[in-house]
Amino acid sequence: MAEEINDLIKSRLQKLEEFKAAGVNPYPYSYKATTNSKEIKEKYEKLEGHDESPEEVSVAGRLMTKRGHGKTCFAHLQDSFGRVQVYAKKDNLGDNFPLFQKLDTGDFVGVKGKVFRTKTGELTVRVVGWELLSKSLHPLPEKWHGLQDKELRYRHRYVDLMVNQEVKDLFIKRSKIVSLIRKFLENKGFMEVETPLLHVLQGGAAATPFKTFHDALDMPLFLRIAPELYLKRLLVGGFDKVFEMGRVFRNEGMSYKHNPEYTILEVYQAYVDYNDIMEMTEELVTSVILETLGTLEVEFKGKKLNFKRPWKRISLIDALKEHGNIDISGKNEEEIRAIAKKKGIEGADALGFGKLINVLYDKFVEADFIQPTFVIDHPLETTPLAKKKRDDDKKVERFELIVAGMEVANAFSELNDPIDQRERLEKQSQLKDAGDKEAESLDRDYLLALEYGMPPAGGLGIGIDRLVMLATGAESIRDVLLFPHMRPMEK
Repeated sequence: MAEEINDLIKSRLQKLEEFKAAGVNPYPYSYKATTNSKEIKEKYEKLEGHDESPEEVSVAGRLMTKRGHGKTCFAHLQDSFGRVQVYAKKDNLGDNFPLFQKLDTGDFVGVKGKVFRTKTGELTVRVVGWELLSKSLHPLPEKWHGLQDKELRYRHRYVDLMVNQEVKDLFIKRSKIVSLIRKFLENKGFMEVETPLLHVLQGGAAATPFKTFHDALDMPLFLRIAPELYLKRLLVGGFDKVFEMGRVFRNEGMSYKHNPEYTILEVYQAYVDYNDIMEMTEELVTSVILETLGTLEVEFKGKKLNFKRPWKRISLIDALKEHGNIDISGKNEEEIRAIAKKKGIEGADALGFGKLINVLYDKFVEADFIQPTFVIDHPLETTPLAKKKRDDDKKVERFELIVAGMEVANAFSELNDPIDQRERLEKQSQLKDAGDKEAESLDRDYLLALEYGMPPAGGLGIGIDRLVMLATGAESIRDVLLFPHMRPMEK
């Protein structure tokens, strides 16, 4: 197979030289196309019989098919909108026809001519002039759909997009989802902002960061694990409704739902709590799903999901008891650690109180929630940035949205008491000193900001990649990332 591919590449390199010898620049600077495949099909839909368009059009794209019949040649050009057939004839092209015949699938070509309908009913451009726009040196895969190795498709996404229209359609749908989210928030008066990707301290989530170094300042920095603490500084500064959609980076394992960098939406609103944010989350997700798919019923991994509101709500402690047969009510850290050991949790001795609870929940409960479910009111120790529950100070006002066994969103009534926040971050700092790489840093500037006063607020984080997975039926996060992280081939 490798020898065959090498022979095809040699053949294409030879043709490249033949085009150059004929005075053709195989890589010109531009091409003025007047239309595209979609516009041709829409504008000339009513062409019949021997009719042809009164005007010439010019269209450009990648040559995807080509078949010759002596002095005639049919081909298909593919652009961003689809494919259009072109028809080249020696009588029309003269001395340029033999060169047209030398074109290979994969080449970018521009053609001009009038549009007509063939005997088989296909709208076609009758070529009276053409230009080679980019010579392709590699053959397109003939049976890309039959490849079992998805790794190859992820590594060579550009080829995957060329030959698999459904893959291209998925990323078009992703773009639409992102646009709908922005419109939803803007219509509710939220302002989009940008905050730093490089942080002096890690904060805003329980995650291990990536470290880097700034030479000019001679100091270490972290790629952000969350934009949360900067966005809440903006609430302090007087912006009441802000959101940011961007990349975050977490130095963690990879799976069908984890990639070391991914896109997150974080939203913060003054003067509301997690109940208001829960309502907004339902409204946001259902509106995006409905506008994207035209239905609230979605099939994902063989399961039928129904996003019709309202969604189920259950406390984390009740979820542990009902779905994991784990009762932590009233139990102290050592008692919960004993439960974790009995359940086979590795390294339970090294885990802090909050981490023990989170691990038990992640391992034995989360996967049970298939339909959209809000898991609410987490134990205080799990969430150092959330307000205590107003009627139970051993819990915090927090929810996670779980769908198909995945966390899709996370939200709090935001902690704005600077004294309480300092105490909790100091405990986190002690955990970090004891070796917990995911513990929050003691961010003194953030504490200073809170001391100036932050209004009561609700905050929300949504994993955009996971939301797109649900809306498209993609079974792996790598299917919804244009360029997922992969180990280099030489490794």
